[in-house]
Order: sequence, then C-alpha cells, then structure tokens
Amino acid sequence: MILKEIIYKVAIEAVKGSTDIAIDKIEFDSRKIGANDAFVAIRGTISNGHDYIETAILNGAIAIICDIFPEIITPGITYIQVKDTNKALAFVAANYFGNPSQNLKLVGITGTNGKTTIASLLFQLFKKAGFKVGLLSTVKILVDELEYKATHTTPDSITINHYLKEMVEAGVEYCFMEVSSHGIHQKRTEALCFVGGIFTNLSHDHLDYHPTFAEYRDVKKSFFDNLPKTAFVLSNIDDKNGPVMLQNTAAKKLTYALKSYADYKAQILENQLSGLLLKINGNEVWVKLIGTFNAYNLLAIYGTAVELGLESIEVLRLLSVLESVSGRFQFIVSNSNITAIVDYAHTPDALENVLKTINDIRTKNEQLITVVGCGGNRDKAKRPIMAGIATEWSDITILTSDNPRNEDPEVIINEMEQGVEPQNFKKSLSITDRKQAIKTACQLAQPNDIILIAGKGHETYQEIQGVRHDFDDMKTVTELLNQLNK
Repeated sequence: MILKEIIYKVAIEAVKGSTDIAIDKIEFDSRKIGANDAFVAIRGTISNGHDYIETAILNGAIAIICDIFPEIITPGITYIQVKDTNKALAFVAANYFGNPSQNLKLVGITGTNGKTTIASLLFQLFKKAGFKVGLLSTVKILVDELEYKATHTTPDSITINHYLKEMVEAGVEYCFMEVSSHGIHQKRTEALCFVGGIFTNLSHDHLDYHPTFAEYRDVKKSFFDNLPKTAFVLSNIDDKNGPVMLQNTAAKKLTYALKSYADYKAQILENQLSGLLLKINGNEVWVKLIGTFNAYNLLAIYGTAVELGLESIEVLRLLSVLESVSGRFQFIVSNSNITAIVDYAHTPDALENVLKTINDIRTKNEQLITVVGCGGNRDKAKRPIMAGIATEWSDITILTSDNPRNEDPEVIINEMEQGVEPQNFKKSLSITDRKQAIKTACQLAQPNDIILIAGKGHETYQEIQGVRHDFDDMKTVTELLNQLNK
C-alpha cells in the first residue's frame, strides 16, 4: 500500500522524504519490523518508541512516523512528523486495513463494570438471532465461529483493525467491543466508526493509571463526545455519571434504569439463584442470569438490540435463553449442596454488587465464605476498601493472592487488612497461597453454604514475578470439592 494512502486523515506537521513509496506493513514494535515497513514511534507508559527508530531502520523500515524528528536523519528514509503518534497510529491502522469498521455495525461498551458481560451476551443474542457476529472482549476475540485469545481489554489499533477486517471478510454484520479507559486515553478507538455506545457505570478503578477519578470519568466521557450524530448512546441513568456521559455527545441520547425514569426501564420481580424475573418496558421475561447488576446488563442489551433494529418481543425471547459469561457469577453446586461461585469482581463496586446479590438470595441459615485478593502493580487505594467490603458482607473472609505480579503478595494482603473493621477481625483470615485459600474455604464449608471466589473470574493463570502459572479458580474449586467428598 502506498504511504500517502496510509497517512490519509493523519494530522501531519512536517515531512522529510517521499510519501509515494510502497509499504508492506505498519508496526509500532521495532522488533517486528521487516523490509519496507513503516514504524510508528509510540510514547508508551514503559518505553518510548522514539528510542528505537534507529533499530527499526536497521530492521528494514523505510518510513518513520514520529512526533519529533530524530537528530540523525538517514538518507532514503521517509520521516513524517505528527502531533500525536497514538492518534496517528489509529488512523494509519484503519487506512491500512481498509477502514473495516465502516463496513459493519460496531458498538462500543465502556464503564467500570459490566463491559465483558454486555459485549459477550450481545454477541450471543445476535448469533441466536441468526446473524454473523464479532466480539472484541477481555475474555476473547471472536470472528463469528473463529476464536482468538485476547490479551488486553481494548487491543492496540493494529490488532483491532486486523480483526475487524477479518470480520468484514467473514461477512460479520455486527461487532460488540469492550472499550477501556486505557484504550480511549491511548487513542486506540480514535479512527473507528461506531454506530452505538453503551455506558454501564463508574466506580473506583484504574487510579494507578489515571491520576484522579475526574480524569478517569472524563476519559470515559470523551468516547461518547466523539460519537457521530448517526450513532446512539445508551447510558445508565441510575449511575450519577450517566447524565455526564450524555452532556456533549452529538449522538442520539437514550437512557436505561431500574430506579429512574428512562427510555428503557426494568423492574426485578423475582431474584433467585436459578435466575431473574424481570419486567422490561412493561413485558415480563425470565432469564438465567441473577442479581441486580445483571438486571442492568440485560436492560442495556435489550435497549441496544432494539436500537439496532430487532423486534422487542423477539429480543425478550432471546434474553430468556442467554447463558452466563465465563467467570461472571459462574457457579457449581457440589454433591453435598455447597455452592461455589466464581466472579471477576476486582473493584470495590463489583465486589459489593456480587456480595449484595448473594445476600439477597440466601436464607441466612448458611455461611457465606468469601475468598478475595487484589492484583499487584495496580491501584493500591482499593485494597483496604475491598477487604472492608468482603468482611462486612461475608460470614468468613479469606484474604489471599490474586495476580501479585512483581509485588510481594504478603505486602498486598497486609494493605488489604488495613481496611478490615475491628469488629470483623475475628471472621477474617489471611492465606497467601491462593489454592490453599480456596482449599480452606472448601474445608470450612458445610452443606448449603456458599463460597465466593472473587477477582480472577475467567483468567486461567496467576502472574507471579513476571511469570504466568496455570491457575483456574473454577477448575480448582471443583476439584477440591470433589476431593473432599462433601
């Protein structure tokens, strides 16, 4: 592809060399550069791509996109100076892959909690409705029937457009995409054409990356600010930040709620471990998912499907057959009637929602045993908050490791312990080894008790000192309960 076509719509400040050259591919990792490639120098949180321009040229790059020209200009190389290389990469990637987002209906889901569930269930629903569908999520990437492993909530611009192109070539009509604050801030979604955006909620998360909660909120808001007037925004108006997301968007403004007046309104008529009975816009539907948080998720899914043109009655029918997402309130019941629930809840708000849901359903004649940890090298402020919530809402709480990454897990647990209220000390314990913590929960559990294992959900690994070790919460608790023959 010719370079001048690849840089279409990029805000260029200066050019040295010719743009009438053929480019094989584009990369932002100098190690992946080959002959006749273009290298985009990104300023990342860990490294600066501008430090690797010479390496990229040695590896075969013939075009460099950067925000400042290097001191040494290599003859025969084209240098393009732009204001923001992250934004430039978004447009360059979209152009290189033929702007695939324009050839399907792309819906973005953002917020602190619920993104994966909403995106995954929308994929399920539209598949059941007979469409070819795509999914870009934390759990996995799906190109209709083909599945790929996901590494980030919002992949880099090249990866996004690569898979969107695959979707278009496979005849996909709808794609549902999780949109993280990191992805928005780093402009990964900048050049994509969205037909709709969903706002779920906003609570304490990613304050290791965003310096303040206000910036975290405003980054989320910018996603909706940039939607075109041809798109729609569906915002959770029960969340105090729901109206904020609608303030400056040119898109069609729509709301959903359980407590407030909204375009899409639901009531919870029954909430059981077997499912929910909901009344959505005046019509009753029984669904297999449980909890107030899932009532919000399902309402967002309903509103989105209707806005995308599906008949409301058909959408209700499809909602009734949706299955829960891996690692999102996924549960098993042992032979001795011990219920083990695995959930991805890794923020204070998500953990409290799950615990409240369990407490709403339980009879109080059984124990609720919660196993929870916090990730290393991430937002430290939420650690004591999560421990405080877990010990407040549980009969027994076991504080343990999550993904300690490069931190000492015992230090993380000590920081969590600071949030435990004095009256809750006696019903909490700390066990650093996660498998041992889960085993202890299983040993403490009696028939009819409930074990909640929170934090990792769908993840099948533990990251310790930069190394990923196989670890699956659901697999582990299932094996332990079977071994104990309870």
